[in-house]
Amino acid sequence: MNETNGNEDYILIKEAVGGSKPSLERLVRKYQNDIYNIALKMVYYPDDALDITQEVLIKVITNLSSFRFESRFSTWLYRITVNHILNIKKIKAENILYSDFKVYGEAIDKTPDIQVDTNSAEMKIIVEEVKLTCLQGMLMCLDRKQRVAFVLGSIFGFPDTVCSEVMEISRDNFRQILSRARKDLGSFMSDKCGLIRKTNPCHCSKKTKSLIERGVVNPGNLLFNKDFTHSIESSARDRLESLDNFIEDDGSAIFRKMPYNQMSDFTLKIREILDSRRIKSIFNFN
Repeated sequence: MNETNGNEDYILIKEAVGGSKPSLERLVRKYQNDIYNIALKMVYYPDDALDITQEVLIKVITNLSSFRFESRFSTWLYRITVNHILNIKKIKAENILYSDFKVYGEAIDKTPDIQVDTNSAEMKIIVEEVKLTCLQGMLMCLDRKQRVAFVLGSIFGFPDTVCSEVMEISRDNFRQILSRARKDLGSFMSDKCGLIRKTNPCHCSKKTKSLIERGVVNPGNLLFNKDFTHSIESSARDRLESLDNFIEDDGSAIFRKMPYNQMSDFTLKIREILDSRRIKSIFNFN
């Protein structure tokens, strides 16, 4: 996630507002994957995350002249992203997937264990997809505010000062929401998930074949274990010290190892946005 020198952003913003299309495009490219990864952890489906990314970028671009340089641009941008997601009336995954840990746990228990050969490279990729699918499913069991708090605070490692500003709540309120989210996830994983403890009953490799047969995981069309070069943890390395404010647990560490996904080629879409009449009416590109 981008938390680089704000001066670079300020220069790009001033140039973009002044009519520099290359500066605006550079600003968009710098943050598009951040928006996408927050959205992906919030809504589960990559296509929905892409739609949200486009909608947020349009909001950011059309309101760029209102940025007052009183905070980091990234904080302002993440606030727009979070507010957009929190205010969506319907999120497809919330209607399709399990939104309750009890029901989700029962569904896992009912999924037959079938051992598969995990020695092949192809099967290792599919088992990893099962793991990521399950982790994403767990996130969907949190309510939206808990999900935002956990994604920003525990997965991406932003300090509570930034998270509270992004969510527009007090630091104490943010910490309470994050604490509840961590407790709910931790309680669910502690006696069930083999990633936490090998003696726990649920192991990704044993659920893989059943989930393929049910169509939950499609080896020919992976949703999560693709289009990435590094983990969220490595992206957030410079911010992880902020987690000292909370008691660390194995669950958070597992979620931070999830991929920091790269969006599919968004070049043409960015240019479509910047070339639209709506944007051209706001910016006098030189």
